[in-house]
Amino acid sequence: MKHLLLIILLMVLFSCKKENTATSSIITSNPYLEKARAFKDKDVSDSAFYYFNLAKNAFLVNNDSLGVARALTNMAIIQTEKGDYYGSVETSLRVNKFLKNEKETDSIVELVLAANYNNLGVASSNLKNFDSSVSYYNKALKYVNVEKSRLIYYNNIGDVLISQKKFALAKKYLNLALASKDSIDYARALNNLARAKFLENKNYNPLPELFKALEIRKKENNGWAENSSYATLADYFYNKDQNTSLMYAKMMLEKAIQNKSADDQLEALQKIIILDKTDYLKNFLKFQSINDSLLTARNKDKGQFAVFRYDIDVKTAENELLKAATAESKNRTLILLIVLILAIITIIWYNRRQKRLKQENELKIKNTQLKLSKKVHDVVANGIYQVMTKIENQEQFDKDKMLDELEFVYEKSRDISYEKTESGNEEKDFSEEISELIGSFNNENVKTYLAGNDKNIWFKVEETTKDEIYQIIRELLVNMKKHSKADRVVFRFERENDVIKIYYTDNGIGISGDVIHKNGLSSTVSRMETMSGEIIFDNKTEKGLKINISFPVS
Repeated sequence: MKHLLLIILLMVLFSCKKENTATSSIITSNPYLEKARAFKDKDVSDSAFYYFNLAKNAFLVNNDSLGVARALTNMAIIQTEKGDYYGSVETSLRVNKFLKNEKETDSIVELVLAANYNNLGVASSNLKNFDSSVSYYNKALKYVNVEKSRLIYYNNIGDVLISQKKFALAKKYLNLALASKDSIDYARALNNLARAKFLENKNYNPLPELFKALEIRKKENNGWAENSSYATLADYFYNKDQNTSLMYAKMMLEKAIQNKSADDQLEALQKIIILDKTDYLKNFLKFQSINDSLLTARNKDKGQFAVFRYDIDVKTAENELLKAATAESKNRTLILLIVLILAIITIIWYNRRQKRLKQENELKIKNTQLKLSKKVHDVVANGIYQVMTKIENQEQFDKDKMLDELEFVYEKSRDISYEKTESGNEEKDFSEEISELIGSFNNENVKTYLAGNDKNIWFKVEETTKDEIYQIIRELLVNMKKHSKADRVVFRFERENDVIKIYYTDNGIGISGDVIHKNGLSSTVSRMETMSGEIIFDNKTEKGLKINISFPVS
């Protein structure tokens, strides 16, 4: 998508050279605009943004509204390319204000409007606002007067519709995009069309189209587009041949490194982490390192764009102030002084706001990492340990059943990587799940006993609460297995009105208060706090350990 924006940006930059000089923005001479174009051609985005902002201010001074709109559109596209999607949307929405008095039939006005709406579509898509994205792309189609751009917009709409799982409608737009005479644009549409077909129909074979798109991209030596093919092929083979899927994921990572594309590296590593269990930790740490670097770079770009905008606005106000003082215009001086003060206040407010947003973003990232770590511990680590316990406790075990349980843990780990939510439909009653969990730790050395776990105990208990209780009981059992040396474990369940009580007892060696926070039980305490519940460790008995748990139903 980044390179589609570059194509649109180039059209906005150079289209004015082909138009009649009667257009107002062409009459206005603006040296900053030429410098901005030169830096953009060299892919020096920060300098290009800086000079586009200067050009915008120069156009404002000359009352050239179309020139302002062109400069703002280019600034917004650069922000999208650098991942500043919220800032890009804010900049793009300012464009129409400067075009409301222009004739929409003017070819340059149409071009600017089309490019601006396309940028809004791209930025909204990256922000997962898919309905808004499709709406903006359709507005871009309303104003587009270049066939190549129209076909690009068709492909963009099809890509978003695939994300919305509207495959039939996506195929309609992608078939229109296939009319492109540009080989790279054609390959992009072909790859997306094949993707829509096999996502809609799992029996459809998209490989001829996918390989054809890949062949075109290799022939054109377009590494970015080539990587898109590898990503699609890795996804296609995931449920069919995971070795082949892993191969394409690794090819994607290698090409992404060559392209210096951090986003593609992250996407490739996400696939590899799921598929390659041998180097899970190594790949996860690599993913985390790249992700941290990318977030830092994008935050830096956002801050830099803001500084450029506001610094230049302040300098413009200062220059106007000096001109007014020279002309001994007291009223104008007063007005410009007020503008300068307001600009300074705005900068101070903006910097504080950016600092607060950065802190909130960092906190959000940390919370997400903690949540992911917690899920990995709950689902993968404890799940595998439970399966190991079953194998250890059964002299003869059903191999197929064990493989099914391992497959269940694997599917759960996949859900974590895609941040999928749990399904609300359970195949078993929760009381049965608790019974099976406690029973799985029963063997010739440890006897587990259960009382009061009736179906009615769990009436009207929310699914999230059930999940937390399941993890708590599993953590207690895992801790008992590893540390307590107990041979008898008892769970007793009671419900008084809207409060559920769980009593745990074992006859092991007990556990000290300091050790509680070192044996993995600290997360149990944390879970109870999130449920507004209470957990009491009674380790003062003569032998063994007693734990009393209570929590509200809702």
